[in-house]
Amino acid sequence: MLATLVIFLREGVEGSMVVAILLAFLSRSGQRRYFRDVFIGVGAALLLAAAGGVIAYITIRTYAGSRVQTIFETGTYLLAAVILTYMTFWMRSHARSLKSELQSRADTAMTRGARTGMALLAFQAVGREGLETVVFTLAIAFSTRHSGSLLVGALIGLAIALAIAFVMYRLGHRLNIGRFFTIVGTLLMVFAAGLLVDAVQNMQELGWLPVATHPLWHTGSLLNENSALGDIAHSFFGYAQSPTVLQAVVYVLYLGCVLFVFFSVRQRLGRQSAAH
Repeated sequence: MLATLVIFLREGVEGSMVVAILLAFLSRSGQRRYFRDVFIGVGAALLLAAAGGVIAYITIRTYAGSRVQTIFETGTYLLAAVILTYMTFWMRSHARSLKSELQSRADTAMTRGARTGMALLAFQAVGREGLETVVFTLAIAFSTRHSGSLLVGALIGLAIALAIAFVMYRLGHRLNIGRFFTIVGTLLMVFAAGLLVDAVQNMQELGWLPVATHPLWHTGSLLNENSALGDIAHSFFGYAQSPTVLQAVVYVLYLGCVLFVFFSVRQRLGRQSAAH
């Protein structure tokens, strides 16, 4: 539940920012009649992403327990970890310019055919967030043993995201977006480290990484992965009750490197902002 809550919170805030910026631009331009086209693009993007996710999940579940499922899950883990890492760094460096970039693209879209252009722009912007969310949710669904709580976490995260959007854009209050994405980005990189650990475990089981396979410890008697708390710790923090040497090395190396670079970039951007 925790993993989907954070994922949907993060993606919900970014998606709502995109839509709000587009609507605000149209409102200030006296083009409120195109609101409907933005909502059509948003709806189409969400529908396509949700349908694709459901189809992918149902299809791969037909291979439950097979080598095909393990390979597909491994690819999903790796893809989700790469996208999580990339989008966290991208938002860290583009948060300040996101508004001007979207407004520029909206202005271009209006000059090329307003109705279709605005719908496609909204579809593209929200569709990217939707596809990312589908990949992350599939990765969580494959890594957890208690899938019933995934929907609850997603709904809570989405509700909080919408509440934040309402406060930001309807009541005129401001949220420190840079700090928000720093905190959530840090949590998501911990989640990405856990996905890499799951990928390594699968590749060792498949025989693709037959190195450093000796378990470092066994903590199942203290916190079993099959328990509710153990499942949360596994799906979000990458906890393993019997991690191999390679799993531990990958976890520590990835998390140490990305957090060091992430906060180095943050400090550099802060100094550049102060200089201006």
